[in-house]
Amino acid sequence: MKNGIDRLLADPELLAQLKGRRAALVAHPASVTADLTHSLDALIAAGVQINSAFGPQHGLKGDKQDNMVETADEMDPRYGIPIFSLYGEVRRPTAAMMASADVFLFDLQDLGCRIYTFVTTLLYLLEEAAKAGKEVWVLDRPNPAGRPVEGTLLVPGQESFVGAAPMPMRHGLTMGEMGQWFIAHFGLDVAYKVVPMEGWQPDGEGHGWPTTRLWINPSPNAANINMARAYAGTVMLEGTTLSEGRGTTRPLEVLFGAPDIDAAGVLKVMRKLAPEWLEGCAIRECWFEPTFHKHAGSLCNGLMIHAELNFYDHNAFRPWRLQALAFKAIRRLYPDYPLWRDFPYEYELERLAIDVINGGPALREWVDDERAAPDDLDALASHDEAGWVAEVRPYLLYRM
Repeated sequence: MKNGIDRLLADPELLAQLKGRRAALVAHPASVTADLTHSLDALIAAGVQINSAFGPQHGLKGDKQDNMVETADEMDPRYGIPIFSLYGEVRRPTAAMMASADVFLFDLQDLGCRIYTFVTTLLYLLEEAAKAGKEVWVLDRPNPAGRPVEGTLLVPGQESFVGAAPMPMRHGLTMGEMGQWFIAHFGLDVAYKVVPMEGWQPDGEGHGWPTTRLWINPSPNAANINMARAYAGTVMLEGTTLSEGRGTTRPLEVLFGAPDIDAAGVLKVMRKLAPEWLEGCAIRECWFEPTFHKHAGSLCNGLMIHAELNFYDHNAFRPWRLQALAFKAIRRLYPDYPLWRDFPYEYELERLAIDVINGGPALREWVDDERAAPDDLDALASHDEAGWVAEVRPYLLYRM
């Protein structure tokens, strides 16, 4: 299997299309070739005229550990080119940034989740390229969560940096495919090319992430494939007072952690409410003490997700429903628990973070409504999921 960057570097015809043109690279630490050379180094070594580079959230180097920590622009000490931050003073490329190149090479490893901000960074780049008459190439990479789709669609008017468009939480597309949908959905007039992967089988061995492919963190807390699979659910913990495991070695792989919640009791209620929503993985009670972030220094009781090895069923695992069920069970056991965290989240100052994350209030309202049953949320999500699958079918580049 070859990623887009490796296909570009091995194809003289593609390289010839870049000859004499000023290029920019959008990259992060996981932007590497098959031999683990960073794409910036590999492209320059291949003779591509890289005039600038761009780093998304967490930076080109991936050195900003926590969420909502901005990165400054800088000059690359090795090549003497500007490194522009798309998570600093701006999140949308400025006209001056766009003027630094003729063609923009987008080489970000994604997690297949709407809230993972690299998706929004792609949309903003496409929109600015359309205005400036620039060209965008996506050097495609796998969606490690595979093709399954899950979650309600973002409600129009609820857009944010963690919600670019009306898509479900788990979208099932690669970045190359997503770019095609963005262009069609928003009617963008932009020169666009996908350098597709070779041999990627989204429904084959590995279920999206090839078993022979080394995992490199695309962001500091995306530490392994288990996290990538669970993330479309566990990311919702960022909008709660519950720990998502930040400050431990396994962040975003837990359904929750808190010093004042009985995890075993929560699991028992979950199994009673909707046992089918726990399928496809193993759930294990755990204890941890975060060294920073929520509940730092306090012993937390929680539930660990294992969507890996023989515990994992790709078609049965539904992390968004699983996480929603954990919230519902906590609300049943602790009706007055201060579940929803009220704080400025990803530049949104008015809405509750949980609503920003879900692209609307529906999930929070379902959790808080004692009369609402799992079937109610399932019906809402199933309708949106079916609609999304049908809508994006024309843009799929990889089929069995």
